[in-house]
Amino acid sequence: MSARILVINPNSSATVTDDIARAVDGLRFEGGPAIDCMTLAEGPPGIETQRHVDEAVAPLCRTVERESADAFVIACFSDPGLHAAREATGTPVFGIAQCGLLAALARGERFGIVAILEGSIPRHRRYMASLGLSARMAGERAIGLGVTQLAQEDIVAARMTQVAEQLRDEDGADVVVLGCAGMARYRAPLEAHLGCPVIDPSQAAVGMALAMLRSSP
Repeated sequence: MSARILVINPNSSATVTDDIARAVDGLRFEGGPAIDCMTLAEGPPGIETQRHVDEAVAPLCRTVERESADAFVIACFSDPGLHAAREATGTPVFGIAQCGLLAALARGERFGIVAILEGSIPRHRRYMASLGLSARMAGERAIGLGVTQLAQEDIVAARMTQVAEQLRDEDGADVVVLGCAGMARYRAPLEAHLGCPVIDPSQAAVGMALAMLRSSP
């Protein structure tokens, strides 16, 4: 039986899950691990507050206990329940924020984060501090739209471009990290526009899970 990577979107938005699935499609190959993406039906519509993060932990842990996989990926930039999920299963669990930031550190000196809402920034900054990465963060700026609004492509693309340019030109970021799994569809055109690396954290996390499985005996 081939290996399986299960990517869990911890909010209940199927649109976000579809975006994640498209983003990781290039990591699928014949004979390789199955990369399945699922929506956590019990999760909030979007994870935008600390309360949303906390609400997702219990159903997320039940999911990793129930599902059979060779690696799990928690596809939310807050990495909700990451440590609890690791305690709940002997299977490796990857958080997209951790993986996306590691990928950014491998591509540049100082990273900038494109957030959804201003309210997300303090939560992300606490996480950066806990990871010891505050000194490498050039800045974080919000586009002012919630998770459920990320399908408004013209508006989102314009705001992401504006914010990413500010991160690059005003804050000194030489690599940009997308601070929400629902932004995946905008990565490639944003990178082409900016002329610097743009990291989609879901791609980074699945890539690391894939590398782990490929290097295992």
